[in-house]
Amino acid sequence: MAAAHRKDSPLTLACILITILLDMVGYGIIVPVLPELIKQLTGGGVAEAAVFGGWLVFVYASMQFIFSPFLGNLSDRFGRRPVLLGSLLGLTFDYSMMGFAPVVWYLFIGRLVSGVAGAAVATATAYMADITDPHKRTQRFGLIGAAFGLGFIIGPVIGGELGEYGPKVPFYAAACLAFANFLFGLFVLPESLDHQHRRPFSLRRANPFGALLSLRKYPVVLWLMLALFLFTTAAQAFPSVYNYFTIEVFNFSSSQIGRTLGLFGVVFALFQAFGVGPLVKRFTETPVVVLGMLAATVAFFGIAFIHHSQYVYLYIVIGAVSGLAAPAINGVLSRQVPDNAQGELQGAVNAANSLATIIGPLAATQIFAYFTYGEGSPGYFPGAPFIFAAILTAGAVVMFTAIALRFDLGHKPSVATHPRVPEMSPPGQMHVPNPNKRSDEEVQPPI
Repeated sequence: MAAAHRKDSPLTLACILITILLDMVGYGIIVPVLPELIKQLTGGGVAEAAVFGGWLVFVYASMQFIFSPFLGNLSDRFGRRPVLLGSLLGLTFDYSMMGFAPVVWYLFIGRLVSGVAGAAVATATAYMADITDPHKRTQRFGLIGAAFGLGFIIGPVIGGELGEYGPKVPFYAAACLAFANFLFGLFVLPESLDHQHRRPFSLRRANPFGALLSLRKYPVVLWLMLALFLFTTAAQAFPSVYNYFTIEVFNFSSSQIGRTLGLFGVVFALFQAFGVGPLVKRFTETPVVVLGMLAATVAFFGIAFIHHSQYVYLYIVIGAVSGLAAPAINGVLSRQVPDNAQGELQGAVNAANSLATIIGPLAATQIFAYFTYGEGSPGYFPGAPFIFAAILTAGAVVMFTAIALRFDLGHKPSVATHPRVPEMSPPGQMHVPNPNKRSDEEVQPPI
């Protein structure tokens, strides 16, 4: 039974942040050792391991793309808590399968299951929206990003050190963390969505494309999600290729990979915990998003051409500034839909992010393999996937700036200030009452 403390209490906020933190620690633990595990199971080299690694992410992200809106709508109907707990059990199974894998296909089975159940982040974000006033959500989403960053400090460092005892050891540790996280949520975390604010489940809204189409009456949401999609696709190059890249170019050990990723996590967490809120308050979301995306562009271009390991630290610090972008965009998005559609919105955002995670890692790892050992490649250039990422990020900057100017995001009132969507709304439709009786097009004109 969940604890009896109020869902809007500081303890509840701490609980959901700890849940996200432990989830990311479990994910970060396996990053430094995944290349070595794949090499051990396949008998191939680094480039071949990158190819398998890309397909592992592809399987995971494909399942997330298909099932995230489904689980997001389930959370709008049955509450956030049961969906969150189920996803943590799925992660426990995933890490256990990967740890005990005798052949490489066990890794794919584990990733498939975790992808189906992998709604922890989207559901936790919707949970955060439930317990937070609309005008404070950007800052709270920054705290979620900080928990991500802190998890990426602790996880890879622990994983890198544990990896010195064998590539499977971190997977056992990740499974234990995921199960501990499940127990934590089971006994401590209360439900955030009251019964009177839930709505009927709809298959139309529960498929990935239906989730996006259900938001079509808010054109700014769809355009913002497109810009976020480009940025997320580009950002996937770093976690997907960094471990393979540093092994190939600098012969990094799992410990070195973990420590450098830990540095990234420190700076990432600092910017999201102490940078997003004050910067948004002073300058609004638009310049904060642009700053984060420009930092990512510079970092990607820089790391693509480095030949000395000491420069890795410089570009990791610059790249960590990109952590400002996502929570600022999420803050804008959350104000464009009513309160009882937050689960659906975050399910759609997670579906779009999962689609980016399908494309980004697969493209980055295949580009890396092609320019590392591929026959017929124009030359040896392991940094090629980072050039690809830099170009995509620059495109996202241009698109977001155009959207912000067209919709005047810094000054226009948001849909979230309007009353909730009526609970009797037909499936697949959302009617937002407007106190001034203007059409939706007047509130948010199409681009």
